[in-house]
Amino acid sequence: MRVQIITGAELLAHADALRSVYVSAFCAPPWDEDEERAVEFVGRLVHDVRRPGFTTALAFTGTGSLAGFATAWTTRAPFPTDRCYPQAAAGLGTDRTLDWLVGAREIDELAVRPAHHGTGLAGDLLSAVTADAPEGRTWLLTSHRSPRALAFYRRQGWAQATHPSPDGKGIVVLLGPRHPARHLAPEPL
Repeated sequence: MRVQIITGAELLAHADALRSVYVSAFCAPPWDEDEERAVEFVGRLVHDVRRPGFTTALAFTGTGSLAGFATAWTTRAPFPTDRCYPQAAAGLGTDRTLDWLVGAREIDELAVRPAHHGTGLAGDLLSAVTADAPEGRTWLLTSHRSPRALAFYRRQGWAQATHPSPDGKGIVVLLGPRHPARHLAPEPL
């Protein structure tokens, strides 16, 4: 497997392959997204590649097909209010959101084709997009509905900083293994 870092608009040349990996990773349980979400993801990339600190890691097989990817950027102030960001801010509170997340490397997507699960590829992609994060400050959001994803991030050294609602729904914020505030995160429930 060859992992390649891309930091700009040249990522858009891989749009069809990125959509295909997204579909294979997220259009099945537990995510249950549809093809439209994959198209939305690729459409967002036109804007995302211009974000400060944007970086992507692509994993190619020996035959040149895309096996997985990770996208990341620097979270800017003011803290975003679209997508799942309000849930993250509500879980952390204003001060922690600003101190822990703003200015940190945010992992937006991490996707690996099912045929490559269990090979270490996801960890390699995650490491590739976080290696040069300033002061080790990295974070991500994921859904509580995937115990497998949460277990993966914990094995990679990520610390859960928020907890979902009592009914088990919602998102969680995870802080990367070198994030200076990770030791301040509450213990998992």
